Amino acid sequence: MRLYLSSYRLGNAVDELLGLIGSGRRALVVTNALDTIPPERREAHRRTVYDPVAAFADLGIAAELWDLQDTDGGSAAITRALETCDLVWVMGGNCFVLRRAMKKSGFDAAIREALTADALVYGGFSAGAVTATPTLRGIELMDDPYGVPAGYDPEIVWEGLNLVDFSIVPHFESDHPEAASAKVTAERLTRLGLPHRTLRDGEAIVVEREELRLVGGSNDRTARRPAGNDPDRPPDPCRAAA
Repeated sequence: MRLYLSSYRLGNAVDELLGLIGSGRRALVVTNALDTIPPERREAHRRTVYDPVAAFADLGIAAELWDLQDTDGGSAAITRALETCDLVWVMGGNCFVLRRAMKKSGFDAAIREALTADALVYGGFSAGAVTATPTLRGIELMDDPYGVPAGYDPEIVWEGLNLVDFSIVPHFESDHPEAASAKVTAERLTRLGLPHRTLRDGEAIVVEREELRLVGGSNDRTARRPAGNDPDRPPDPCRAAA
């Protein structure tokens, strides 16, 4: 399994992401976490502030935007789309909306199968990183679980993709509008006894087969450990909130 879970955009360790991809140069960018924002505002932001397709083009990667809501043919169509790329990059936004789109389209099952076969890399930031975890419990302090765009099932999906065995709190101690709510979220997860890791903007968690690393910070650290559930794992190198 190869994962690159960032707090904000590509983070400070782009070389790590490129190393995971290897010679691959095709990416699909999942945009559904932004579906609570009107299309005209999203387009204006893409033109004037941040365009993920252009950011990947600068790295020599051909990327396409991918709306899971527009995928016809169910999970089989999702599987076929995944076969065309080397990286799935999942944008930030509202993790609850994103998770609904993943479940409805069948992306959740298809991506797990592709990652088990080591066919591609899963990467993403903020909501894209949060949905890789076992549960979205506690993250309702950062994202609204009740705001449902048109065409979405109102039922909240609390289960994450379970690609790692801990929750992730992005934007922790960062110059970001959600930094205060990130601190409160980390405190809430601690009270609930839920394993979690905090990420400052610029940092990312990298999983590559049996190795998990925290990168992009001032003290990148590495530890050999299974990426899944393992009660006998060695101390995790990633920082947990106090």
